[in-house]
Amino acid sequence: MDNFTIREILDAVYRGQIRIPAFQRGFVWEPDRVAFLIDSVYKNYPFGTLLFWRTNEQLKTERELGPFHLPEPNSDFPIDYVLDGQQRITSIFGVFQTELSGSSSDWKEIYYDFSKTEDIQETQFFALSEDEVDPSKHFPLSCIFNTSEYRKMTKEMDDDLAANIDQMQSVFKEARIPVQTFKTDEKEKVAIIFERINRQGVPLDTLQLLSAWTWSEDFQLQEQFQDLIDELNQYGFTDISNDISLLLRCTASVLTGSSRPESLVNLNGADVRARFDEVLNGIKGALDFIWGEYSLPTIENLPYHNIIVPLSVFFSKKDGVDFNFSGEQKEKLNRWFWRSSFSKRFSSGVLRNMDADIVEMVKLKEGASSSIDNISVSIDPGFFIRNAFQINSVSTKTFVAMLAQYNPKNFVSGTSVDLSEKLQKYNRKQFHHIMPKAFLLSTGQTDYNPNVLANLCFISAADNREIGKKAPSEYKTNMAGNVDEILESHLCPHSLFKDTFIPFVQERAEILAQKARELCEV
Repeated sequence: MDNFTIREILDAVYRGQIRIPAFQRGFVWEPDRVAFLIDSVYKNYPFGTLLFWRTNEQLKTERELGPFHLPEPNSDFPIDYVLDGQQRITSIFGVFQTELSGSSSDWKEIYYDFSKTEDIQETQFFALSEDEVDPSKHFPLSCIFNTSEYRKMTKEMDDDLAANIDQMQSVFKEARIPVQTFKTDEKEKVAIIFERINRQGVPLDTLQLLSAWTWSEDFQLQEQFQDLIDELNQYGFTDISNDISLLLRCTASVLTGSSRPESLVNLNGADVRARFDEVLNGIKGALDFIWGEYSLPTIENLPYHNIIVPLSVFFSKKDGVDFNFSGEQKEKLNRWFWRSSFSKRFSSGVLRNMDADIVEMVKLKEGASSSIDNISVSIDPGFFIRNAFQINSVSTKTFVAMLAQYNPKNFVSGTSVDLSEKLQKYNRKQFHHIMPKAFLLSTGQTDYNPNVLANLCFISAADNREIGKKAPSEYKTNMAGNVDEILESHLCPHSLFKDTFIPFVQERAEILAQKARELCEV
């Protein structure tokens, strides 16, 4: 155990010796917390030990020290990478340094309020913006180790105040920062130490722990995930902060057989790196299957995002390995997909059900007897009448996914609906009422909610303008295509043109329920 002075820490950072490895999280402390740490240093209260990993080899990827741009290391010195205490060392350096430029407007200077009486509980150190500084009572700590600036600031002070400031400066000059340093060339050992340290106190999130665990010079897990998300952008993935939980579940499921991301930190990092291609291929295979089999182009179209998790297990494979599945396996996957959706399998007991499905997916993949599709589901016409159209509800997404299976045609022209466009832009504007709301209100047919699923289908905004507000028997004349084919493609009965809402909705609900049972094969 060593004890560094603040001056020694400043000098080590200036010459590029102290650095931040890429797998560390960024600097997150608020200015007031920085000031609180400085108060603890001043009062000699315990504030933790810094942990350095000393090496003669610079890493290819590093972080800045908070908002400060680090200089290149001096070749005459070894490099000390901060494994524990990044927030503390960044705070201490930022408060007293004067040589490095920063990139953050959030950083505030710390000032000593010499108008306050020293107290064991209350602080005399505050983070202030320029307009909050009162020179008659605030002294900047940034000049403590800058001799010329310090002399300039204290030159005109009376003796008592100068003695007060000198005493404060002396405390910081003599303060000792406890540092533990270890040396090793085994980067895997470094990651393990980092991960174990960060299980104590305020834990890192699972991705950071896993990044530490799997980290190597040529494998940065967060970058791998971000690259994957960029590649999957067409499937509705956006950025790592939005989609990381789903990707971690897929990763855990493929590598551990559990959907719980925390199971990953118990793996050997080398194994994660060696098998990560299986994860990538599993996710891509699952998404390709969903688009090819169900015409659902984005994850937003899925009744549950978590459907991807067990599917990733089934489609996982190593690079260069051919993967073919039989017709029987495909039938089981289809029954599982539709039964899971209509039964709302992942609305409760999510982890339990996902883990059970992962076990059965492995059996199915290996050609063993699998009960993956043994899910109880009951579908009656009331499903399509009880549930109103709400774009993000499981019932609505399941309904829309079902409609996508029957090659729906544009209501006016009779041409096929471009599902890739409609579903990529997945929103309420892509769906409209078969019996227009305005028509129902004008004829007093308000016994049923006009927004029930059985009264909605794919209708473009342009087509809706053609038929909107009209009675079905009237807008039928605008339907230039084959009316029978158009209605059949929307699972819609001819009773629509009788202009009576309740009989139409009930008959369509019967048709929809029958088609749903066929998809589930129940």
